[in-house]
Amino acid sequence: MKTDRFQSRLMRAARYAGTKKTAYLLMALGLTAGAAWGADLVSVYRDAVAYDAPYAAAKASLDAGREKLPQARAGLLPTVGLAANTVWNDIDSTQRTTPPTDTAVKYNSNGWSVTLTQPLFRWQNWLGYNQSELLVAQAEAQFGSARLDLIVRVAQTYFDVLLAQEALATTRAQKAAIGEQLESAKRNFEVGTATITDTHEAQSRYDLAAAQEIAAQSDLLVKRQALRMIVGKEHEALKGLKSSFQIGRPQPDNIDAWVETAESGNPAVVISRAGLEVAALEAEKQRAGHYPTLDLVATRGRASQSGTLALGVSRPGSDTDSTTIGVQLAFPIFSGGATVSKDREAVALREKALADLENARRTAALQVRQTYLGVTSGLSQVKAYEAALTSSQLALESNKLGYDVGVRINIDVLNAQGQLYDTRQKLAKARLDTLAAQLKLKAAAGNLSEADLAAINALLE
Repeated sequence: MKTDRFQSRLMRAARYAGTKKTAYLLMALGLTAGAAWGADLVSVYRDAVAYDAPYAAAKASLDAGREKLPQARAGLLPTVGLAANTVWNDIDSTQRTTPPTDTAVKYNSNGWSVTLTQPLFRWQNWLGYNQSELLVAQAEAQFGSARLDLIVRVAQTYFDVLLAQEALATTRAQKAAIGEQLESAKRNFEVGTATITDTHEAQSRYDLAAAQEIAAQSDLLVKRQALRMIVGKEHEALKGLKSSFQIGRPQPDNIDAWVETAESGNPAVVISRAGLEVAALEAEKQRAGHYPTLDLVATRGRASQSGTLALGVSRPGSDTDSTTIGVQLAFPIFSGGATVSKDREAVALREKALADLENARRTAALQVRQTYLGVTSGLSQVKAYEAALTSSQLALESNKLGYDVGVRINIDVLNAQGQLYDTRQKLAKARLDTLAAQLKLKAAAGNLSEADLAAINALLE
């Protein structure tokens, strides 16, 4: 009779485990960790843009890098210099005559000049200008890399907080469930239907859950402080993942296509490619140190001298105006070997930049392969854990029914509860890890944007 009743209750549990009871369980476990009024991922990212120190440093570095262009352009434009002087002259001279003759001259001289120099042919300056454009592009690529890094860091830190909240909620729910089982074991022992062993087992599980709750609270505080360091404020509540949603596969769903994109669009590859072009121009610029230079030079000036007094005779002052216009040609002949040495150094650095570019491509390809496999394996894990969650719920219901009718013992129920909550937490971790892997995959390929962050933000509630 008891067996028939047990089977009937088990069948009912199996029918409803995937619907009402599962929904109730998920709600009790705090699947939606964030409250409806909590901050979401996009708002947290905007706070980080305004506060994050590494991002601010990258922005300042970009502003500094953009100044390379006007600095190099100055080497192609004319330079104008103004010089002025004033000198008091007091000259005493003695002529070796018979008898000796002494002469004293006192006067003031002053003048000014304006000089304009326009480079006509300085090949290294033209190469430097082209080089500056690449340096600006490199600075912008470095800032783009910092922006992608900020998106990934914000999302990962946000997910860490959600996972810590989930762990705390799961631990508390598990503690409450074990507490109920402990009270049941105590009541059964008092009426003589169970042994003291059931009580001891439940008590040990309850104490362990209490210790895990303390650890989960501490971990949540640490994760929140890590998020605060990025965004500059502490959010009491964050929106969590919806109870049910589907994570799409990477598009394109082809690892070779992602590798090809990364080998050309990865931020490190873009930076290294610009570095190689800069190094190549630097080698040409150092070689141009052997070339002659031709400048247009124009000077306008005035030299004045006040009246002088010599041998007791006063002489009038003078003013001289001068204007000169011409070209100046210079040939570098020998500089102690410095020009040749710099040429060899630039060639070696160009070879280094070429090797750095190849390494960046290989690293990007490896990174994309790893993150792509992380996404695909994460999707498989999510499906497996979703099935395992339903199975664990069925197992818990079965063990509870079996315990009620006497065909299961207390430890069976405790083990089933532990498996359910462990599966629940692993499912949450698999979902968050997969979403983070999707962002890292796009960042490695160089096509991550705020729109991708907004797409994940739509999965929050």
